[in-house]
Amino acid sequence: MNQAASLHPRVAKIEGTRPVAPAMVRGMKLKCPACGTGAMFSSYLKVADHCPSCGEALHHQRADDAPPYFTMFIVCHIVVAGVLFAEKLWQPEFLTHIAIWFPITIGMSLILLPMIKGSLVGLQWALRMHGFGNGPDPSDPRPEPVAAERA
Repeated sequence: MNQAASLHPRVAKIEGTRPVAPAMVRGMKLKCPACGTGAMFSSYLKVADHCPSCGEALHHQRADDAPPYFTMFIVCHIVVAGVLFAEKLWQPEFLTHIAIWFPITIGMSLILLPMIKGSLVGLQWALRMHGFGNGPDPSDPRPEPVAAERA
C-alpha cells in the first residue's frame, strides 16, 4: 500500500483526481477550471452554466458569500496598512486620504472579486463539491426517514 493511500484512507479514486492548484489558478484567470480556455463568467460575476469551450457544467457552484468576504479581508488589510504607513510618514490631510484610498479600495475590490470567485469555483470543481462530481453531494441535507405506518 502506498503512503498517500495510507494517509488518506477515505479518499476514493473512483473518478480520478483533479489537481486543486491548477484549477484555482485557472479560475483566478476567469477561465474554466476543467480546460482553462473557456470563459467561466457570462457577465461580471455570473458564472456561466456551461463552459463554452469544453462543455463542463459550472452551474453547480455555490460560492455564496465567500468571495466578498475574502475580497474585503485582502483589500482591508492592504488599505489599512497603506493608510497607517502614509499617516506615519507624511501625515496628509483627511481629504487627501479620501482622495487616495477611496479609489484604491473600490478599484481593488472590483478587480479582486471576480478573481477570488473564480478561484473558489475552481476549488469546488477540483474537490468535486456541490455536484461537480458523480453521485450525490455529501454536503446536501439528507431527507428525514419516514416512520413506517403501523397497522
